[in-house]
Amino acid sequence: MKTRVLRVDSSHPDPLVIDEAARVLKGGGLVAFPTETVYGLGARALDDEAVARIFAAKGRPTDHPIIAHVTGESQATSLAAHWSDRVSRLTRTFWPGPLTVIVPRAAHVPPRIGGGGDSIAIRAPAHPVARSLIEALGEPIAAPSANPYQALSPTRAAHVLSGLDGKIDLLLDGGPSEGGIESTVVDVRGDEIVILRPGSIGRDALATVEMRVRHWGGTETAAVATHASPGMDRRHYAPRTPLHLVASREAALATARLRAERGERVGVLLRGALGSASAEAFRGDERVGLKILPDSPSDYARALYATLHEIDDFSLDVIVVEAVPAGDEWRAVADRLRRASAS
Repeated sequence: MKTRVLRVDSSHPDPLVIDEAARVLKGGGLVAFPTETVYGLGARALDDEAVARIFAAKGRPTDHPIIAHVTGESQATSLAAHWSDRVSRLTRTFWPGPLTVIVPRAAHVPPRIGGGGDSIAIRAPAHPVARSLIEALGEPIAAPSANPYQALSPTRAAHVLSGLDGKIDLLLDGGPSEGGIESTVVDVRGDEIVILRPGSIGRDALATVEMRVRHWGGTETAAVATHASPGMDRRHYAPRTPLHLVASREAALATARLRAERGERVGVLLRGALGSASAEAFRGDERVGLKILPDSPSDYARALYATLHEIDDFSLDVIVVEAVPAGDEWRAVADRLRRASAS
């Protein structure tokens, strides 16, 4: 069985296409669809058997939670055992958008969506296709990224098909995802906001709503974090090709040169403009391919997965990546590169 693909306008989705996708979901099927972050793989959030199909299609361990996608706060509160004023302040500020909140799971919500734990991850996407699909279904949609477990997240329909063709029922092709990396995930169950997975909404932005914000530093048990939030594996978001993260441009070029001299085929991912000396160093060397990503954190994030997917298709021996700068605005990208390079 090949996955059926329907094109959909990302700004003004055709109601007939959306209704067809909702029909598939209502029947217990799986539908991949674009969001403003990456493509998601959706099933009815309250249909335990349908959610189980997500885990099977992705090869995902059952203790890894899945985000429930909702239209807004009124739908979100139906999934939560408790919804505080602080959560409301966050969601009213950042929803719809790339912020996922971890709250206590309501008793009627099947434990599977929370990875077997007592919490649930919820967000309201901003993408018109995602919102239209949730509205047409009339209930929350469980949706992790539409890719095999630990693989690169998909930002285009072709990325979804490369990993899940034949394993899911329908793919809505709405063109490239704008954000490029997954949502920020925050745990709001304690006395402070804990960022479990960094994303485009950083600590500084969150602190404008709630002063007590910190990044998860590993002081809590690993089980607490992994059962609450997706994307907490040491290795995640990784290409098939081994990825080697180095501290500077000079180190990246030196590493690439050394690996090429050993006869390896090397991809090099740099940030910012490519200097003439750097270009000259590899001119005519078919063993080395250079890719340049923007020097802006948001533009870099938008291009990262698509570039890694492209490089991965060349069947290289290694991808050498120049590390990004320190600081809150680069933290999400740095997190994804660190996990992609872990062995």
